[in-house]
Amino acid sequence: MLMMKKRSLALIIIVFMIISAVGTGAILLIMGISTNNFVVISKADYTDYQTIKSDYATLFDLEKYIHENYYIPVEDSALKEGMYKGLFMGIGDPYSSYLSKKEFDDIMTSSSGEFQGIGVTIAPDENGFINVISPIEDTPAERAGIKSGDKIVKVNDQEYSAATINDAVTAMRGEPGTKVTVAVLRQGDIVNYEIIRSNIILKSVKSEILEGNIGYIRITTFDEKTADEFKNHLRDLEIAKVKGIVLDLRDNPGGVVDASVAIADMLLGTGVITYTEDRAGNREYYKSDASKLSIPYVVLINKGSASASEILAGAIKDFKSAKLVGETTFGKGIIQRITPYGKDGGGIKLTVMQYFSPNGTVIHKKGVEPDIKVDILETDYVDGILPAANDKQLKKAIELLQ
Repeated sequence: MLMMKKRSLALIIIVFMIISAVGTGAILLIMGISTNNFVVISKADYTDYQTIKSDYATLFDLEKYIHENYYIPVEDSALKEGMYKGLFMGIGDPYSSYLSKKEFDDIMTSSSGEFQGIGVTIAPDENGFINVISPIEDTPAERAGIKSGDKIVKVNDQEYSAATINDAVTAMRGEPGTKVTVAVLRQGDIVNYEIIRSNIILKSVKSEILEGNIGYIRITTFDEKTADEFKNHLRDLEIAKVKGIVLDLRDNPGGVVDASVAIADMLLGTGVITYTEDRAGNREYYKSDASKLSIPYVVLINKGSASASEILAGAIKDFKSAKLVGETTFGKGIIQRITPYGKDGGGIKLTVMQYFSPNGTVIHKKGVEPDIKVDILETDYVDGILPAANDKQLKKAIELLQ
């Protein structure tokens, strides 16, 4: 065993030499005389201590410097949380982060399909901006006119960036009926929106029958209930004997991967839907059974279609099960594992694997390309909303089915 003095590293060496010379009896003698100054540790613990002191000496010095010199007192807990967040920022992956208790709770709440706020899905981009993946359909953000590709730069006149994205989320969320101002950067111009927050209950699947007996299913996000909802809507359209279906994945930011896989299984025949690969090269394959949709269908995608939407779109394209119409998707081909961590109720969001289309196509940072490219222009929108009469992508899908 080693004797480690709490305040003086030099005496550690001296004590070690004494112990080596006179044996175990010296340990008991020194402990009896100076219990308050020494602790007994193993050689392995001592080695760990030396490693920690060497690797994190600068961090400890900076913490001490802040406590001694910052103009007002700083809470230890705030500094520690900043250290944890900084560790994840060092990865350079905008999708990985340490989560405070509130941030962790917010993520868990949003995946359940109900929350309070403006209804926008965002992600940090590689240029340090907060990128709008898409506004959620029929929410205050969409009605106000926020669009995919906008960069949120201010909330209530407070500037935010990719490094403070979780703070921006907190600022945009709030009690229904309260007002929040959001400034976005769009094509070089700053556009300001005054938005009234609301209670947002996500209805992730909607359907209707269009003119010409064409079925239309819109999936706005993938949450825990989406697969069951989709199954019910699809059955209703089959009972109605529609002659074709438009599956709309536009501005769908993704969500629960299992929901996307389950829907792919309803549409596709036997084969691989997607597969994931971790850092060690371990792969996990997600497969569909022999059953498949017998009705012809066309899929709509755009730059707001991301993550789980791209899994579904990529599988449909590789299976050649349907035509993809619209624009190249967002390009988020990585999966995060979200786990609780620590005693304070916080958590960890860490990218743990990458996913691929059935043919092995990389989706991350590339997206899924449409079979038929049809762009929606800024001039097609009226007061921030795309009227059906101007929806060239939907018109093309109907044309293909007719």
